[in-house]
Amino acid sequence: MDFKLVSEYAPTGDQPEAIAQLINSIEGGARHNTLLGVTGSGKTFTVANVIAHFNRPTIVLSHNKTLAAQLYGEFKNFFPENAVEYFVSYYDYYQPEAYLPTTDTYIEKDLSINQDIEKMRLSATSALLSGRRDVIVVSSVSCLYGIGNPADFHATSISIKVGERVNYKHFLYHLVEALYTRTELELTPATFRVKGDTIDIMAAFGDNCYRVTFFDDEIESIQRIDPTSGQRLESIGSVTIFPANLFVTTKERINTAVEQIYLDLGKRIAFFEMNDRPMEAQRIKQRVEYDLEMIKELGYCPGIENYSRYFDGRAEGTRPFCLLDYFPEDYMMVVDESHVTLPQVHAMFGGDRARKENLVEYGFRLPAAKDNRPLRFEEFEQMMGTAIYVSATPADFELEKSEGLIAEQLIRPTGLIDPPLEVRPTENQIDDLIEEIDKRVKADDKILVTTITKRMAEELSKYFDRVGVRNRYIHSDVDTLERVQILEDLRTGLFDVLVGVNLLREGLDLPEVGLVAILDADKEGFLRNVRSITQIAGRAARHPNGQVILYADVCTDSIRLSIEQSNRRREKQIRYNIEHNILPRQAQKSGTGQSLLLAGTERPEDMNVYPIVEEHYAVASDVEKGYTTRELDIKGIDEQITRAREDMERAAKSLDFLAAARYRDRMYELQKVKEEALGK
Repeated sequence: MDFKLVSEYAPTGDQPEAIAQLINSIEGGARHNTLLGVTGSGKTFTVANVIAHFNRPTIVLSHNKTLAAQLYGEFKNFFPENAVEYFVSYYDYYQPEAYLPTTDTYIEKDLSINQDIEKMRLSATSALLSGRRDVIVVSSVSCLYGIGNPADFHATSISIKVGERVNYKHFLYHLVEALYTRTELELTPATFRVKGDTIDIMAAFGDNCYRVTFFDDEIESIQRIDPTSGQRLESIGSVTIFPANLFVTTKERINTAVEQIYLDLGKRIAFFEMNDRPMEAQRIKQRVEYDLEMIKELGYCPGIENYSRYFDGRAEGTRPFCLLDYFPEDYMMVVDESHVTLPQVHAMFGGDRARKENLVEYGFRLPAAKDNRPLRFEEFEQMMGTAIYVSATPADFELEKSEGLIAEQLIRPTGLIDPPLEVRPTENQIDDLIEEIDKRVKADDKILVTTITKRMAEELSKYFDRVGVRNRYIHSDVDTLERVQILEDLRTGLFDVLVGVNLLREGLDLPEVGLVAILDADKEGFLRNVRSITQIAGRAARHPNGQVILYADVCTDSIRLSIEQSNRRREKQIRYNIEHNILPRQAQKSGTGQSLLLAGTERPEDMNVYPIVEEHYAVASDVEKGYTTRELDIKGIDEQITRAREDMERAAKSLDFLAAARYRDRMYELQKVKEEALGK
């Protein structure tokens, strides 16, 4: 099936030119392509048009879960009839195994797996192995971590069709090998139920439940049924049942792996004894033998990923299998916010290796554990398909790889132009800033102020408090959920000025912000280079009267280049608006929008915004609308707790983890109220 792009709007502005450039470049054989697009110019829509043109499986790589979820929602809207999948880390919480030799502290692995995300990961791999070509997988960099061998995953899949002769008992054995569990109770994902010659199977992902009926050793019928009522929904001629876990393997591989692990264990024990380290020898012996007993009895053990090299049949030092192995050779890769995502890929291997070295050195793991790792960057480069780097500020890597051939997208469908950049001296800068803040507050606009250090952000926030400026500060020491709440409070008008360090960049799109003030703009470095200044300035680009003030005594090269680039973009945008008689209008946005995007809900009709603008909308939550403590009575507390729990579970299923956390906190508050009311 081909990709079918659904949108009531056609490419506009310089989108048609950017789309044509990318298509021509890729058709000409270029493997690396760069799309330089300003904030709000509809880069996702441009990429969607390129994907639809080539009809090739595509992975969209993002640097965090939240942005990945937003992209997933956008591509779902653009390709409702195609397979748009979501592949991110399935851990709600993850504490990796580690050993700190300086304090002789061993930290056990601790984790919490989100079952809904695990199902979506399975859905992504299954779609890729099904042979479909119309597949888009939106992923975080977790796609570069080791997963199961695609050959084993495919070999363990069970394909059946009506009229086929299949040994009844062998079919049940195959289901167990695919990690499905037999049950006599209610069907849940990855379970099956047997009644005579009829087998009901609940798929590991999605909501599909199948009833397979045998007549002797012949498949008489295959039906899709309702898992709760058992009602028949439709008859189908064939079905493929994919394994219930990405880390699935065959019995032959398990037996071979166990033998090899025993051999390597003996070598490791001999190594420690030869070096007069009896404690490490005893430790590795106990731990590995315990793991092997579990593997032989149950087929798995805690930390089985550390033995993945043996189960995959890989040689020592070779890279693990990852999601990219599930794609065909001609796949396309889109790297969103490439100037952030690619450095993240660079750093993954080093951090993982440092932790594993200690575990191996002190006898907690076999050396094979080091081969359970993310890809090195050079391995990632070798596996890349035709790449499109998407960024407002591409880094040197992207520019060099693209050999200077860059598709620019500077025109916004809303007609908004880049905010002007103004340099002011640092003398009396705080008084000047407060005067500007007063002007913006009267216009009901919001203000962002970026400092160079955390201490400066806190001290400036205290000073604002003393002079009566409603403000909050935000930096890396502030808890993640608290950060989200601070942003929500800014949008709802609880305060006017947000002070921060380097968290006011990618993904923080606030149309309410009319002024961005950059303190110490002349302090050259990571926080004040061309890319950082451009990204920070972009936070005011969604406001029709946006303005950026740089407080500096020296016009550094970074400031000069930022202003030159901004003026060039503004000139082109203004000229386009005049030629096409376009009046700029403010983009609309409120909240993260994950629930709405991922649920595929329609946008309200009265929102006068082009869908191709990369904006995300949220539905008013029950947290704001509902149950305050004052309204509760003893009889109603249990009902309110149940409601909060249901809201939390619903938000988690729609991947709005931040809303889920707020509902969870509300549930805890209600439980405390109940305990106090009961006198506990």
